[in-house]
Amino acid sequence: MGISYKDAGVDIEQASLTKKRMTEAVQSTYGPEVLGGHGRFGGMFDIQWLQFKKNPVLVASTDGVGTKTMIAAAAGRFDTLGHDLVNHCVDDILVQGARPLFFLDYVASSHLDTDRILQIVQGIAEACRQANCALLGGETAEMPGVYTPDEFDLVGTIVGWVEREHIIDGSRIQTGDALIGLPSTGLHTNGYSLARHILADIPLDRHIPELAETLADALLAAHRSYLKQINELIAAGIDIKGLAHITGGGFYDNIPRVLPPGLGVQVTDGNWPAPPIFRFIQETGQVGRQEMYHVFNMGIGMIVVVPPDARQGALDVLSGDSYHLGEVIPLREPDDPNVDNQQRVIIT
Repeated sequence: MGISYKDAGVDIEQASLTKKRMTEAVQSTYGPEVLGGHGRFGGMFDIQWLQFKKNPVLVASTDGVGTKTMIAAAAGRFDTLGHDLVNHCVDDILVQGARPLFFLDYVASSHLDTDRILQIVQGIAEACRQANCALLGGETAEMPGVYTPDEFDLVGTIVGWVEREHIIDGSRIQTGDALIGLPSTGLHTNGYSLARHILADIPLDRHIPELAETLADALLAAHRSYLKQINELIAAGIDIKGLAHITGGGFYDNIPRVLPPGLGVQVTDGNWPAPPIFRFIQETGQVGRQEMYHVFNMGIGMIVVVPPDARQGALDVLSGDSYHLGEVIPLREPDDPNVDNQQRVIIT
């Protein structure tokens, strides 16, 4: 008998079985807009209803969960990764004011572990249902030689929509506007390379008194979706001038992405209770404060920019789930083309 694909490390029969077992989870996200069912070469989504909108714009984003997959693999826990992936992508398009339509996932590994894949996809499907988003399709790739054993990658693409007149782009932000922070659950999906480097010698199953939980629990806390909170602010008539999803690059690289030229922000450190995992990482690795704010979300996953007279109203709407972080300020030299992000984000 000749050499088979399985001999080369790819088990086609196992892949087929895995895809069949994930069908129920995937189809649980379907609404009447999904056409053709699961397992086709391309997913189909009926957008005929968009013609009745005034001026709809599609918004798309692709992202992954980074090396958080390595923590999950080492801990043998994969149930939160699907939520991480979907919620990160939901928050990315939410910044423009968009609502999700459908989602596509990509899981690649050296070999197909059916139980692991099912945990991930079931998490993706659950997060999609919570966001009223169809899991329209995806790819499960088995690539021995590219990935080492037990390593895998997880990536997602989301497509949503927003009325053109409701796009949030930060262009109306001005001096004096207030920054409202929505708390994170932990690292979310960024900074894990540094966290793993610092915490490499600590067993993931060790209970850490400073964290009041195991290290694995703290590091694998699921990324939050802020769709519900932003919807509540909009429903209450709060004027949202800008949104910043605090992902890779932390405060310093993400807040300036939504600021008009000539403006910066001043943030008061300590205006919110950050999850203890950040202090634990900082003290264990002796990491400087500026570096922490440049790598991690530091306990704030989304920043909402509102007019000063809407500050208290926003805090009241999100009572117990939001904090006043600071204000928008003018730059000392607004016309300087060489101003960097650390000059635009002042943390006191």
